[in-house]
Amino acid sequence: MLHGLRLRGFGEPGPIAAVVGIDEQTVHDHLAKFQAEELVLRRDGRLAGWALTPLGRAEQERLAALDLALAEARPVVQDGYERFLRSNTELLGVCTDWQVRDGAPNDHADAAYDASVIDRLKEIDASVAPVLDDLANALDRYGHYSPRFAAAVARLDAGELEWFTKPLIDSYHTIWFELHEDLLSTLGLERSKEGEG
Repeated sequence: MLHGLRLRGFGEPGPIAAVVGIDEQTVHDHLAKFQAEELVLRRDGRLAGWALTPLGRAEQERLAALDLALAEARPVVQDGYERFLRSNTELLGVCTDWQVRDGAPNDHADAAYDASVIDRLKEIDASVAPVLDDLANALDRYGHYSPRFAAAVARLDAGELEWFTKPLIDSYHTIWFELHEDLLSTLGLERSKEGEG
């Protein structure tokens, strides 16, 4: 639960439940418990939702490290992370091409252009599928990514273009960002220091 909230950064029980693969009521119940333990806090207002406290983030990091150690999965996750990074730059480029065309925002009026960008996304999706399989075999929580990516691609195939990069929904880019954060968090790495060393 704490891990799912770490990946979302901020959110309500429904989206957190989608990340961790459990039902929304269970998420709601755990959030109330974690709030009493000062691991999470609730923010209300224009943007309402739950977030980790510094204590909650430390506990999430401790539990992620313990999970990794107990599963003896560090080599598999490290390898998966390195393979993921090989596709990450390509994915970011495809997302840019989806949003911007010829130096201006893509108005999505050219269906053939959009289809070509979606085809490139599908190639990346196919290349990362074996990575996800290996990660899921090492740690169960990685098993939720493949179905989420497949659902986003299906929505794109159905003409729902927002499922490519729109934030705050389970768009392909949102899930990709969460997977990246998941790998970093699991390995105890900081995004700001990625690539150093």
